[in-house]
Amino acid sequence: MAEFAAITGWGKCIPPAVLTNDEISTIIDTSDEWIKSRSGISERRVSHVPCSDLAAVAALRAIAAADIGIEDVDLLIVATCTPDTVIPSTAAHVQRKIGADNAAVFDLNAGCSGFIYSLSVATAMIKSGAYQKAVVIGAERVTFFLNWAVRDTAVLFGDCAGAVVLEPSDEESGLLFSHLGCEGDALDALHLPGFGTATDRFADDYDLFEHRFDGREIFRRAVKGMAGETRIVLNELGLTDDDIDMIIPHQANLRIIESLAKYLSVDMSKVEVNIQRYGNTSAATIPVALVEALEAGRVKPRARILLAAFGAGLTRAAGLVRWGKRTTPIKQSDAELPPCDKTALELLSESIEDTR
Repeated sequence: MAEFAAITGWGKCIPPAVLTNDEISTIIDTSDEWIKSRSGISERRVSHVPCSDLAAVAALRAIAAADIGIEDVDLLIVATCTPDTVIPSTAAHVQRKIGADNAAVFDLNAGCSGFIYSLSVATAMIKSGAYQKAVVIGAERVTFFLNWAVRDTAVLFGDCAGAVVLEPSDEESGLLFSHLGCEGDALDALHLPGFGTATDRFADDYDLFEHRFDGREIFRRAVKGMAGETRIVLNELGLTDDDIDMIIPHQANLRIIESLAKYLSVDMSKVEVNIQRYGNTSAATIPVALVEALEAGRVKPRARILLAAFGAGLTRAAGLVRWGKRTTPIKQSDAELPPCDKTALELLSESIEDTR
C-alpha cells in the first residue's frame, strides 16, 4: 500500500455564457456596485448543459494531464449538490459520458465543502491499496435552482467544474491531512427545502426554487469554522502559518476570504481568488481555483497548499496538500462542451419568468 495519494492531473470546465452584474441589474433591483461591495463578484457563468457534462469535460482534461488511460480509472467521485438526477448519481452519468467503465462511482454532497470531503475520501481509498487511479470532480449547476426574484441568492452563484486525478505515491505528496466537520444546528441558514422526500409536493405553496439563506449567520460561522479547521490541520502536521505557501479557499465571499487570510497572518498575495469571475460555484470553487493557479504558474513544486471551505449543512473542512514536482500537464485533452448560441440572459429567460 502506498503512503500517499499524489495529485497527478487536473482540469476545469467553464461554460461560455457570462452573466455580468449589470445584466443581473436588468432583472433584479440591484447594481454592480452593490454586488461587488458585498461579495466581490463581478460576473458568473451560466451553463447550457447538465452538470454531468461540465464534470465530464473537466474529468477528461484531468485524465489527459495525468496521461493515464480512461480504462485505468477505478474510482470516480463527483462532489455536487446540483445533480443531474438523484437516481442514478451524477457520477454514473459522467462514467458513461467519458467511458470509465472500470470505475466505482458515487456522488458526495457536502455542499460547498464537497471537494475537500471527496478528496479526503479518495485519498483514503487510494492509500488503502484498493484503488489505484481516482478522479475527483467538483461540479455544479447552481443557476438551475435559483429564484431570480430573490436578490440575496440570485447574485451570488454560478456554474462550472474542476477535477483532479489521484495516484499512489511513495513520495510525500497529495492531501497530507484533512479535518471535516458540520454544524447541523444551523442547517436552516442555507436550505433548499423543496428538493427531497421530506417535501410535501402536493402543498398549495410548494416551490422547488425556494431558498432559505441567512447570509449574516453564514458569514459569522464560515470565518470561525474555516479558521478552526485550518488550525487543527496545521497543528496535526506540526506546521505554522509561515509554512503555508498558498491558500485556496472556497470562493463564497471576498470578505470571508480576506478574514481567513488575516486570521492566518497570510498575505493576500498567497491566496488564490477568482470569485470576481465565477461567483460561488459551490463544490467546484476549489478545484477550479487550483487549476487556474497552476495555469498561472503560481503553484511551485513541493508547495504546501492549504484548502479551506464551508457550505450547506453547515459543513466545514480544511486540508493541507503537498504538491509534487510537476506543475504542467503531460498531455492536453480536446474535450469541449457543445457550442452555445445563447447569451446567459437568454438561457435563463424561462427561469426568470417562472420565478417572478
